[in-house]
Amino acid sequence: MRKHQLRWWALAVAILAVLVDMVDNQIVVVALPTIQRQLGTGEAELQWISAGYALGFALTLITGGRLGDRYGIKRLFLLGMTVFTVASLTAGLAPNVAVLIAARVVQGIGSGLMVPQVLSFIHAEFDEAERPKAMTYYAAAFPVGGMAGPLLGGVLTQADVFGLGWRSIFLVNLPVGLVALAGALLAMPARPGFVRHRMDLGGLVLLTLGLFAIFYPLVQGRELGWPVWTIGLMLAAIPVLGLFAYQQRVLARRGGEPLMPPGLLRRRSLASAQVVMLCVNTAVGVFFVLTLHLQLGLGYTPIEAALTFLPATLGIVAGNVLAMRLAPRLGRLFTAAAVAVLLVSLAAIALLVVWLSGALNAWVLLVPAVGFGLGMGATLNALFATSMSDVRPDQAGATSGVVNTTVQLGTATGIALFGTVFFARLPGGFTSATAGTLVVSVGVLVLALVLTAALPRGAPPAPGPQAPATERPKGVSP
Repeated sequence: MRKHQLRWWALAVAILAVLVDMVDNQIVVVALPTIQRQLGTGEAELQWISAGYALGFALTLITGGRLGDRYGIKRLFLLGMTVFTVASLTAGLAPNVAVLIAARVVQGIGSGLMVPQVLSFIHAEFDEAERPKAMTYYAAAFPVGGMAGPLLGGVLTQADVFGLGWRSIFLVNLPVGLVALAGALLAMPARPGFVRHRMDLGGLVLLTLGLFAIFYPLVQGRELGWPVWTIGLMLAAIPVLGLFAYQQRVLARRGGEPLMPPGLLRRRSLASAQVVMLCVNTAVGVFFVLTLHLQLGLGYTPIEAALTFLPATLGIVAGNVLAMRLAPRLGRLFTAAAVAVLLVSLAAIALLVVWLSGALNAWVLLVPAVGFGLGMGATLNALFATSMSDVRPDQAGATSGVVNTTVQLGTATGIALFGTVFFARLPGGFTSATAGTLVVSVGVLVLALVLTAALPRGAPPAPGPQAPATERPKGVSP
């Protein structure tokens, strides 16, 4: 396939979308108290202002990836960005909390349509020589956006730009969305999709129900005190997803185009990377607790708390550069070393929390914060590359959806797990609660380190030329 001349400009637009998504996922947290005062919301409604976005996003990711396979990456990216931008405008002008929550869910759906297209675009438009560099930019967008979200939210809310207060955290998406839409129209290649069969509506319904049964209790369970029905709902996901897997195999045998090709997760590079990625994203969810510790325990303002961990972005940049240079040569050894750096950094933060207690400050956290970013950037970069290493072009969208769903599932699991541990130990004081939570996070990273042994030993194999989906003989499973 002939290289698209504007592919790097198009990548910049795509990465901008990922950054906006990650920022918007976190930006609302520091503005919640202000929203509560002005709209008179209850605690459950506050939870849904934040969780509604994550739920809409998670439920749409795999479907969004597959729709990109069918209708083309550019079309779905434009559709997703349009939905996201309009929903941001609605959230910024919301007259009441019900409209705000609905707009947040629709924002998540828009992100779920556009974000999977980014990995698909990288896989389709960049060759083996260029792909590591492109993946470096992509992987960096996740932690950088996650770190920048609370800082930007604090600045916009406290600055009260044009008297808009908390509304500015949503309205700031409008110029960004318009720039991204214009950039995508000008720079992204309009290539057709691979899939020519009808959309797998049965699979879509089963997958959505299964993911909902997992994500809804995770984002709402802690707020409700984990009633029995939340556990039952998560357990119900097992037979629902089992039925989904069976339906996908039957559809593939009949020559249809399943939503998730049955052979996808049998690929060692993808399956093993997802297990490690799930653990790592769960573990770094402890950042949620660290933010609470600084603000509620030590009296930091939102901006001060965000600035404390801003040096982590330097580590993220360095980690991505290292991954680009070393991960292709060292394979799983590099990933294991990156997880180890992340583990040691979080252990150091735990020791500082206990040792210094109320005297904890940004300066003593500087080195472990940089190490935290270094380990996170290097690990995610290497795992993203491993996940996409031997995927056929016609399966890139589905694979991208799986990878991004793993990230969201890990994040939601981390917040639920660490929030539960933190608030259960809070009667003993902030130091005890935060330190105990960090110990659990370190334990999850120890598990991730052990599981890196299942990753491919060396450099991921380059995918060979494959026939597109329309050229496969009927009845042959992907």
